[in-house]
Amino acid sequence: MKQMKDDYDKFHRKPLQVRSAQELLAPFGKPGLTERIPLQDSHGRYLAVPVHAPHPFPRFRRSGMDGYAIRSSDTEACGTEPVIWLNVIDEIPCGSVSDKPISAGTAARIMTGAQVPEGADAVVMLEMTELRETDGQTQVGLKRRIETGKNITPIGFEVQEGEVLLRPGRQIQAGEISVLASFGVHQVTVYRKPRIAIFSTGSELLTVDEPLQPGKIRNSNTYMLASQVRAAGGEPFILEAVMDDLSLAQSKVEEAMQEYDAVVTSGGVSVGDYDIMGDLVRSDHVDMLYNKIAMRPGSVTTAAVKDGKLLFALSGNPGACFVGFELFVRPFIQRTLGSDKPYLTEWTAVLDQDYTKVNAFTRYVRGRVEVRDGMVYAIPAKVDESSVMVTIKDSDCLIVIPPAKGVTPAGDKVKILLLKGSTL
Repeated sequence: MKQMKDDYDKFHRKPLQVRSAQELLAPFGKPGLTERIPLQDSHGRYLAVPVHAPHPFPRFRRSGMDGYAIRSSDTEACGTEPVIWLNVIDEIPCGSVSDKPISAGTAARIMTGAQVPEGADAVVMLEMTELRETDGQTQVGLKRRIETGKNITPIGFEVQEGEVLLRPGRQIQAGEISVLASFGVHQVTVYRKPRIAIFSTGSELLTVDEPLQPGKIRNSNTYMLASQVRAAGGEPFILEAVMDDLSLAQSKVEEAMQEYDAVVTSGGVSVGDYDIMGDLVRSDHVDMLYNKIAMRPGSVTTAAVKDGKLLFALSGNPGACFVGFELFVRPFIQRTLGSDKPYLTEWTAVLDQDYTKVNAFTRYVRGRVEVRDGMVYAIPAKVDESSVMVTIKDSDCLIVIPPAKGVTPAGDKVKILLLKGSTL
């Protein structure tokens, strides 16, 4: 009787909606340990603590262009006299500070970014001036009135002292590095990358350097998953593939779950006699969260937990494996890094061509995004079977096709999920 019940459970799985599965996984993805690393090594990492401005920026009144620092009141006569002449008393290159205050009737040559001298309240651009020498004194001539504050960036114009520069969970990229460097933050506290164990199951698998054999395939999913882990911000660890042996898989999974932050497997989650991961997650060794998702491809996508650590058992079909990772594993990794946007970016696009497959479940179709005449178009891959691998490389989005009994026509608005690396 038990065998009959096990067979029934194996073939009659209750499908969970994608969003429900994501919500079920969310509590397990919490920010982990932190580490301090040099600023130059921080690109792509996620900030773990807030960074406050230790000083205003800019710290001094800064010239916005090459020209002359003046007192704006000296230009009040412009318009009534042909030219107003001021004595040039100093030259201030960027990085230098003048010790000569500007008084009535004087000016200082100044370069872009240099500190404006005391007494000056405006900078007139070089192109609006003329020069002359009178009795050995250089003078600058002005023809137009200049308002107070012209071409001067005031202290704290960009950032006030104590202001929050960056918050935890912010991914550090070029703009963030520029800000941190400007404020002298040379050591950055970031979340440690989660350590993700990866292995595939199946006696049909060859390593990538083995010659092909009859009935065998190379283990491509493991390397694809490792790349996806890196793109999501994690640190992948490729483990040896497991043959179709339940007790061996069980020991390998339990060992990996003790050592790593999460385990991702590929294959063995269907309903065949050798689908060992499907059997393992229904055993007493782990607590199954779900073993079927209302989606195509990858409806057999499975997840379980043991001692607070997640096991993601993905389909062995490359297309389904890829999609399952992006929808479920990637958000987990992003959450452990403190990201407040763990899911793929969602847009609305116009379906570029008919989608002819009948859908009992929501389909996540690999495709491309194009912008034409200001409109976003989603172009489905010509071949999108779950077992097809080659179209993954040409896809920059997943096109979400709701359940339908007939053709989803071109011109319909559809939801798309932008994949990492999309140029949009």
